[in-house]
Amino acid sequence: MTPYLRHEAPEPAPEPDARLLDTAAMQRVGGRLGSNPAGVYRDAAGRGFYVKELESPAHARNEWLAAQLYRLAGAPTLHYRRTRAADQIATDYVVLDKKLISQLDEAERRQAQRWLGVHAWTANWDAAGYGGDNQGLAGGTVLTLDVGGALEFRAQGSPKGRAFGTEVGELERLRRDPDNPHARRLFGDMADDALREAVEVVTRIADGDIRACVLAHGGSVALAEKMVARKADLARRLGA
Repeated sequence: MTPYLRHEAPEPAPEPDARLLDTAAMQRVGGRLGSNPAGVYRDAAGRGFYVKELESPAHARNEWLAAQLYRLAGAPTLHYRRTRAADQIATDYVVLDKKLISQLDEAERRQAQRWLGVHAWTANWDAAGYGGDNQGLAGGTVLTLDVGGALEFRAQGSPKGRAFGTEVGELERLRRDPDNPHARRLFGDMADDALREAVEVVTRIADGDIRACVLAHGGSVALAEKMVARKADLARRLGA
């Protein structure tokens, strides 16, 4: 006798995550503004987004995670959004009042310098931009416009490998490296007190909050521990 087999209805397919932008349903209204393949898109409600097409989903996850670490530290960036296309990342489209570091006045430069510790902690070698175009002003706030050069990948997409370790040499290099002239121009004249305050932005973050942020946004345990170690190295460098 053949045993009775109970057939259950298949599980319904999960609904698309409404928080993910569907760029395929949007109208492309402008071209790229940086070095990566990208464009300006507009949705049915008229909202604008700048959408980057990256080399892989790993690159998109890396940039998304970097943006969340900036947010954890309180460092202002453009508002990042994830997309249904796994190899894309988007930001809200913002009309900037100033688009270049060279356009910032002295008070705005000091505002930008406050976040040096965050740039160094996340290994954002492109904090100033190749053309001095990665810091912009909108509504009185200086923003980091793109964090694609942070964490595991360079701004152009190549992996950093061992150059992204537990030691934060970026704290010095972003202020002194002649091959990064716009960063040196922006951060090179920081006084000791300002440098300490910039580092303390990071060292005040609890280790548990760093681990939770990394793991909640697609990072590995190894990366979480690396970011905790990099925080500790920053503290050691200034005796914080």
